[in-house]
Amino acid sequence: MMILPASVRRFALALVAPAVMVLAMGAGPVRAEPSLWVIKDKDSTIYLFGTVHVLRPETQWRTPKIAKAFEAADDVVMEIEQPEKPADTQALMLKYGIDRTTPLSAKLKPETYAKLQAAGQGMGFPPQALDVMRPWLAALTVSLTPLLKAGYDPESGVEKLLNAQAKAAGKPVSAFETMEQQVRFFADMTPAQETQLLESTLDEVDDGPAKIDALVNAWASGDQAELKRQMVDEMQGEYPELYKLLLVDRNADWAQQLKTKLAGSGVSFVAVGAGHLTGPDSVQAQLAKLGVKTEVVK
Repeated sequence: MMILPASVRRFALALVAPAVMVLAMGAGPVRAEPSLWVIKDKDSTIYLFGTVHVLRPETQWRTPKIAKAFEAADDVVMEIEQPEKPADTQALMLKYGIDRTTPLSAKLKPETYAKLQAAGQGMGFPPQALDVMRPWLAALTVSLTPLLKAGYDPESGVEKLLNAQAKAAGKPVSAFETMEQQVRFFADMTPAQETQLLESTLDEVDDGPAKIDALVNAWASGDQAELKRQMVDEMQGEYPELYKLLLVDRNADWAQQLKTKLAGSGVSFVAVGAGHLTGPDSVQAQLAKLGVKTEVVK
C-alpha cells in the first residue's frame, strides 16, 4: 500500500499547524540566516522570503537584510490569510475535520486504531477527542503534539510575527490563499489518502521533532539544497500528483499574481513557506517562465 511521504506530512504541518492548534489545545538554531530574494522593475520591488510556520520562541531569524527589506515595504503579502478570530479557524476545522456520523474506529483497521489511541493517550487526548476527527485531522494533530512538547510553537511562526509587525506599522496585509483553501488541500483528499496519511504519521510520530529540527536548521542556514531534498525531491519523484497539487500549481498561480503586482509600483514584502522557494518548480522558476528575473539578496 502506498504510504504518503514525510515530505507531505511536513507540508501538512506547514499549511494548517495554526489551525490544528485551535483544537489540539530541542535543538533549534540560536541565530537564523534564512534566504531572501528580490524581483524588480523600474518602479517596483518585491522581496520574497521563505518561512517556517512553527518555530521555537527563542529562534532569532530577523537578520539585518530581512529587517531592512520589511521596513522598506509598503505592503506585506502572506501565503495564507491570518484569521482575526480563533473562532473563525475553529469553525473551518469543525466543518472539514470533524465527522460525528462515522467514528475513526469504524474507518481504520483495528491495529491502526489501537496505535492512534496509544499515541493519543500518550499525548493526553481522551479517546473521544480523536474518534470524531477525520483521518487527516487526526494525523496532523498527533504530528503537531510532539513538536509542542519539544518547544515548537505556531504562535512563534514567522507569519504570525510578521503579521503583527505589519499591523503595528500600519502596512496593509494580503494573502495568496484563504485558510479554507489551505484546509481543503487535505480535506479534499480521498478516503484512502487520508487513511494513508494517518497510518504513516503514526509509524513515524516519535521522529517528528528531529525531522522538524533538520528542516529548521536547513532553513536557518539558507541551505537550499537540503530544503529541496527534504521538501521537494521525494514528493516530486514518488508522488507526482501530490507534488503538482501542493507545489507546482500553487507556485504557478502565485508567480502570476506576483507578475501582476510587479506591473504596479512600490515595495512589497512577500512571505511564503520555504518549500515554495526551492526546487525546479519553485516560485522563482515559475517567475522565470513569465520572463521575470529573481535575484538573491546578499
